[in-house]
Amino acid sequence: MSEKMIPIDGESQKKRVCYFFDSDIGGFHYGPGHPMKPTRIRMCHSLVMNYGLYKKMEIFRAKPATKREMTQFHSDEYVDFLSRITPSNMNSFVKEQHKYNVGDDCPVFDGLFDYCSISAGGSMEGAARLSRDKCDIAVNWAGGLHHAKKSEASGFCYVNDIVLGILELLRYHSRVLYIDIDVHHGDGVEEAFYTTDRVMTVSFHKYGEYFPGTGELRDVGVMKGKYYALNFPLRDGITDENYKSVFEPVIRQVMETYDPSAIVLQCGTDSLSGDKLGCLNLSMRGHANCVKFVKSFNKPLLLLGGGGYTMRNVSRAWAYETGLAAGVELGPDIPVNEYYEYFGPDYELDVKSSNTDDMNTPAYLDRVKRIVLENLRHVGGPPSVQMSDIPSMPIDEALDDPNQDEDLIPPNDRRPMRLLDSRRQADGELSDSDDEGEGGRRNHGSHRDPDSNGEESGGNHKFGMGVGILASGSTTTHGAGPSGHHTAVRLISASNVGTASSMDVDTPSTESVTEPPAASGADSTATGIEPPKSTVETDEMAVDVPSSSIS
Repeated sequence: MSEKMIPIDGESQKKRVCYFFDSDIGGFHYGPGHPMKPTRIRMCHSLVMNYGLYKKMEIFRAKPATKREMTQFHSDEYVDFLSRITPSNMNSFVKEQHKYNVGDDCPVFDGLFDYCSISAGGSMEGAARLSRDKCDIAVNWAGGLHHAKKSEASGFCYVNDIVLGILELLRYHSRVLYIDIDVHHGDGVEEAFYTTDRVMTVSFHKYGEYFPGTGELRDVGVMKGKYYALNFPLRDGITDENYKSVFEPVIRQVMETYDPSAIVLQCGTDSLSGDKLGCLNLSMRGHANCVKFVKSFNKPLLLLGGGGYTMRNVSRAWAYETGLAAGVELGPDIPVNEYYEYFGPDYELDVKSSNTDDMNTPAYLDRVKRIVLENLRHVGGPPSVQMSDIPSMPIDEALDDPNQDEDLIPPNDRRPMRLLDSRRQADGELSDSDDEGEGGRRNHGSHRDPDSNGEESGGNHKFGMGVGILASGSTTTHGAGPSGHHTAVRLISASNVGTASSMDVDTPSTESVTEPPAASGADSTATGIEPPKSTVETDEMAVDVPSSSIS
């Protein structure tokens, strides 16, 4: 068998990687026939462990996000609804389900709020560790749920862990870059930061009669955030070579122009060839090239999951990209693991492109790239931001002294999981046993129906047909930008020239981050974003952006 891990030549420095995984995540189940399968994260983790990547990084089980932490972005009523609804009482919440778009695409299942808490907790703690220079790269494959809105579930996403992670980064970093390589447009993140220059969002996605119907080339942000949202619409079947020819020039120019101090990369794998819901044609290495390129800028980097509905390919790609983050390339032969039979008949790591036609002509890609770079030139250099004291939050105390209670633990008691999770095996310290990771795949059964065993089921029930992520047709073209950022359009048309300047997103006081936003009675169905405390009441698009500070 070939070598499991091969060091990558030319690595300027070894990166400190924090990898977040909660073993409970794979036990949640959206329902029979639903394409979103959290088991894929445990499949990825099984590959990570059996390849031996645990020797190259620190593995953590993050503290699940609390309701209070979620309300830094989401509305109080929506978070409270998510925490209360269950399959047994959902008939009592019919009106609320309609209001918050829960059902069909985003079903109610056992442990829903716990699932959201785990996803958000990993992204928030990863961002916190990056900000405190405890690592160079943080990885949370359970995150990346980019469709969730302030008061609305969407596209299999309930809580937007990306926005919560970026808000954490903004407490320390003046500018954050968000990059999205999912096949679907990152509408929830773009919408949250559509009016601010503190965050630049760049999304490469399939556009045209495709969920969520947003992400036009002309969608560039409004007010203070104008030209800080970039969208690169793609057609079916794009290849590795063509994707690289647009991704690298655009991101290189973004880095030179915007100069972010931290980067968030959403690595949705539904852009891979052969995905059940995707229509692009990237190989695993073509997808991973984006991770390698973004990593080369040597900025604090938060790697997140996202879409991906062919489980064996999702786990392959994310395991390989975890290796790249840790400075190694994984060998081609998949090691024996509890999901080994999923990777047959070849049992190889690579995901290859197919022979499907590429509808992205060189002329089309060149034209779109030229327009995107022209939009970027309007930025005119990195924006400045007023600095202030860092707002204190509960996570600060925990991260400043993670072992504060260690001396109080009786020596004969079992050590807490947080201490065990933080331990790291040095290179060469121990050898792997011959039979490590072998044995039949176990059947896990928490938080899902009794008949489920984590396999890819192909039930007859279809979710969201006609209205959601599985639908196609012009009926889905709604949402962000000139094609649908209705609130932003109303906002601008309602304001005159004399008041427009006062409606920009100002840096709010530090208290706005530490206190949950107050419930608002204003109409928020179009964007689900309430006005921050430092903006006028009519500014419905702005998200509460925290102050930044030089640490």
